Amino acid sequence: MYTKAIEIVEVSPRDGLQNEKQPISTADKLTLINRAIEAGARRIEVTSFVNPKAVPQMADADAVCTGLPDRDDVTYIGLVMNLRGAERAIATGRIDQLGAVAVATDTFAMRNQGQTSDGSVDAARAIIKRAKETGLTAQATIGASFGCPFEGEVSEDRVVAMAKAIAEAGPVEIALADTIGVGNPAHVARLVVRVREAINPLPVRVHFHNTRGTGLANVWAAIAAGAQTVDASIGGLGGCPFAPGAAGNVATDDVFYMLERAEISTGLSLDAIIETNHWLAGVMDKELPAMVGKAGGFPNPADDKERNAA
Repeated sequence: MYTKAIEIVEVSPRDGLQNEKQPISTADKLTLINRAIEAGARRIEVTSFVNPKAVPQMADADAVCTGLPDRDDVTYIGLVMNLRGAERAIATGRIDQLGAVAVATDTFAMRNQGQTSDGSVDAARAIIKRAKETGLTAQATIGASFGCPFEGEVSEDRVVAMAKAIAEAGPVEIALADTIGVGNPAHVARLVVRVREAINPLPVRVHFHNTRGTGLANVWAAIAAGAQTVDASIGGLGGCPFAPGAAGNVATDDVFYMLERAEISTGLSLDAIIETNHWLAGVMDKELPAMVGKAGGFPNPADDKERNAA
């Protein structure tokens, strides 16, 4: 029996843009955030507080936060890798939730945040603790949960152990991330179930990249296994600067279409998402990967009008 509703975290302003070489203005990032809110998004990953030399696209994190609209009904998430980033996010006074990251392998953890896998778990726990001290909430993502670009296969036992250790710090949820898009539905279902059982009653969130075309299948498998929240990016933009071959996130457009057609509510508006896709494609000066952004929804109201006119 499938759930009646799934929460979507819109990650296009951060994960969607961070790997793009073309500089995106602060004004356009804020327009994207406002459009996402108008489309119904109520949790949005707005930026990351990282070294601008490592991720130049996120150099305007403070300016983005300054321009965020005042919305009591929207949770603004800031991604942070360490306590220094956490303090920057807290100092803006605009971030509601800190997003910590732990990585399942040493090699990728060193490339991504300059520390071992165990060190990344310790850092995530410290970030969660600091968020709670300042009245914010925090969540944690386990990167490379389904495979590493440098070390290959990742032990499920390792991911489960990391989830347990992070859960002890009291985040609002733990996410499993397929950072390089190598997951398959069987693996996803198995790991989501194991992590759910290990961290209960904390919920599981999932984060998939569509690098090898399995993104939507993995979303479906994760929901069937009990995941409550899905990260997605309008238009399917996204990638990791430190993970070779990490192509775009699953597209909000496509995830919405699949779930809503299956009578699983997301609280979003497909028309507004597609309009934002087309606007963003103009900003990026390229067509975006989302399939529904190209094909449109179904049934299509314009098609109905043409049939009625005939």
